[in-house]
Amino acid sequence: MSEDRTKERVASTAWWPRWEKELIEYSNTCQRFQRENRKHGKKFGLLQHIKEPKHPWETINMDWATGLVPGGKENYNACFIIVDRFSKSMRCLPCHKEGTAMDTALLFWNNIISTCGVPKIIISDRDPKLTSEFWTNLSDMLGTKIAFSTAYQPQTDGLAERMIQTMEDILRGFCAYGIESKDQEGYTHDCVTLLTEFQLAYNTSQHSTTGKTPALVEKADRENAVEVKLTKELSRKHPVFPVSLVKRYFHTEEDKFPSRKKNPTSPEIVEVEDSPGPVKNIIKARKIRLNGKYQRQYLVRFKNQTADKDKWLAEDAIPDGNLHLRRFRASRRTEQSHQ
Repeated sequence: MSEDRTKERVASTAWWPRWEKELIEYSNTCQRFQRENRKHGKKFGLLQHIKEPKHPWETINMDWATGLVPGGKENYNACFIIVDRFSKSMRCLPCHKEGTAMDTALLFWNNIISTCGVPKIIISDRDPKLTSEFWTNLSDMLGTKIAFSTAYQPQTDGLAERMIQTMEDILRGFCAYGIESKDQEGYTHDCVTLLTEFQLAYNTSQHSTTGKTPALVEKADRENAVEVKLTKELSRKHPVFPVSLVKRYFHTEEDKFPSRKKNPTSPEIVEVEDSPGPVKNIIKARKIRLNGKYQRQYLVRFKNQTADKDKWLAEDAIPDGNLHLRRFRASRRTEQSHQ
């Protein structure tokens, strides 16, 4: 029920000094009320204008369009899209969805750096190809800053997202309605062979923002992001959220309302110090003696990390440990049965 309805119901049956103020505090600090009520009202945070680049290909957006019908000589099934934020010029590079960070780097080197130069800033989502140790070291060597969008905030990379939508609309028109694209062998409806024509058509068209091809655009900022502590069950989620998605939590002293029923407490937060990232798998187990007691530890390998980053962790310190331990024990049983 709303705050006004609660006031009306209480006022019809009881009264005491400062009852309205205490009622509001009681309602706002109720655990069940805060969990079950939807966040409403204006969103927190202000729009952050992105700094305008001064030169072409100084700041770029990157993203992938996946799910394309395989085509071309190499049966490409995805498209690597790079957009210049200054001129709105774009490049469509056919690739494979299963490509690695090395494949992405080679595409970028051969098609962007060799013709457009080294960008100062790259705006992208948190794709594993770009968050890998290899790509991070490559960007450091080139002197390029990778500005990742805040988790759950795809609007930051909106320029590339909008480009993908435009590309899909155009390719759908070519392939669904039989508009023919000639090649040496006759006619084709292959999406991949149409990417070059799409790139030419887009780069020579008038942009709706300024009425011409060059445009002044924006660069991402993280001032409207907030980092939260996640429970063990949610440890695989990224801890940084846009402030527009959070809701204020009201706290009060436990003994102020002694008659209130206590709800089950949230799971205890387990902090993993210097964790390199999400867990990939558990490799092996060992039992060691600490402070006179035996303790079982597990050698954990993390995603996008090399073997030298493996760590020995106790069971309660492994992010999402229940899932990975079940898989590890199942694999051990399988190995023993084969022996």
